[in-house]
Amino acid sequence: MSDFPEFGKVVIFGVGLIGGSFALGLKAAGQVGEVVGFGRGLASLTHALELGIIDRVGFNTGQEVASADLILIATPVGQMPEVMARIAPYIGAQTVVTDGGSTKAGVAAAARAHFGEKLGQFVPAHPIAGAENSGAAAARADLYLNKKVVLTPLPENSVLNVARVRSAWEWCGAQTHELAPAEHDRVFAAVSHLPHLLSFALVHDIAVRDNSGLFFSYAASGFRDFTRIAASHPEMWRDVCLANRVALLEELDRYRAQLDELRDALHRGDGKKLEETFDVARAARRAWADNKL
Repeated sequence: MSDFPEFGKVVIFGVGLIGGSFALGLKAAGQVGEVVGFGRGLASLTHALELGIIDRVGFNTGQEVASADLILIATPVGQMPEVMARIAPYIGAQTVVTDGGSTKAGVAAAARAHFGEKLGQFVPAHPIAGAENSGAAAARADLYLNKKVVLTPLPENSVLNVARVRSAWEWCGAQTHELAPAEHDRVFAAVSHLPHLLSFALVHDIAVRDNSGLFFSYAASGFRDFTRIAASHPEMWRDVCLANRVALLEELDRYRAQLDELRDALHRGDGKKLEETFDVARAARRAWADNKL
């Protein structure tokens, strides 16, 4: 640990994959003096303590929040308003707050409703580094290494508070970017939330069939790759889908229109249309993959 870590005390609400990896990343960089964890169950917090993710289990919210340099709200987005309401009266004058939610417009609205004059101390963020596994045991120090974290600053945020939050994520190895909350939600409805919805839907469709075992017994790499994210946390993704339902419904309608086009092509036996669609998709997928390497 650095002799002078940037953050003396970090308080994390939700010490799972996102919150736990944030703590481990800051610890690996030597940029945190102490990590205090809050959560819904003592057993999970005790496990995080045993794993060295947190240094103490938090019990007195007001006391811990008042003396924190940085607070991360890493719960499912549906739980964030309750956490915000609980901590708002106690946030210290020098404390900065961020979150790890996959949607941002709703989170920003909840912050406006609960933080009042302290709103400027809350800088929303979205780490794009999830995994299908969840819980403290899934946390790792390098989760954010070379991964994008999107900050969605509010007009009330000072340059200094945005810089402090950016610094925390960058100490974890992340590459930080900025989008407006509404723009963020439109983008991620298309490239994250819709894929999760589709993956869950496909696996559910197979799982509820009377002969599901037969189908799963023959499923191979294509099914595995397409459905990997269906192993993600159901509660978290329920909250994400509901929180971003307007943008997600728009993307779902676009996708249904695309499916209708492909269905019509199949019905007509129009191989040319199918091949043209597949060719555009392949070229775009390969270009994206090349840029990601």
